[in-house]
Amino acid sequence: MQICLLEKEVRYDGTPLQPFWILKNTGVRGNALVAFTGEADVSIDHMVDQEDVLKNAPIYSPKMLHFLGEWFIDSLNEGILLQHLFTCELYEALWEQGVRKLHKRGNDIYYDGRKMSVSIATRSGVSVLMHSGINIETEGTPIPTAGLKEVGIEPRAFAQHMLERYQQQSKIWAEARVKVTPRL
Repeated sequence: MQICLLEKEVRYDGTPLQPFWILKNTGVRGNALVAFTGEADVSIDHMVDQEDVLKNAPIYSPKMLHFLGEWFIDSLNEGILLQHLFTCELYEALWEQGVRKLHKRGNDIYYDGRKMSVSIATRSGVSVLMHSGINIETEGTPIPTAGLKEVGIEPRAFAQHMLERYQQQSKIWAEARVKVTPRL
């Protein structure tokens, strides 16, 4: 899996959650995870989470650290597992950096009872896509939220750490697949 940390800020409105967005915007081809910072403002029109659509709950954050993944696999179930593993790695990385009062529910992370992250996986015609975002700043969010600024974590360094961490975990998973003798 390839990784890339974008230099420029990107406003996330839900539309980057489409096949080949990573290739078109970074030149990275194939299974990839990219990170960037920027505002998050996802209206109901661009929402893929139907639970949020039914609740009429758009997403907003003045500044978020975004992770966008694309895997060229056919299984949405496998993509959801990759998303879940990413959330677990994110949670563990925050904990290792001294952030306490954390809890995880599904693919959401909370700090001191306030929502810190968002995450969704979906399927396209050629791939499975994931967006996970963690608030940096929280002023003006529609629900009680927490962010990286509040817990003293520098976003770009944390983004690079998470990209490398998940890439390393992906190598471990791939190696586990080829080191065992199958039982037929």
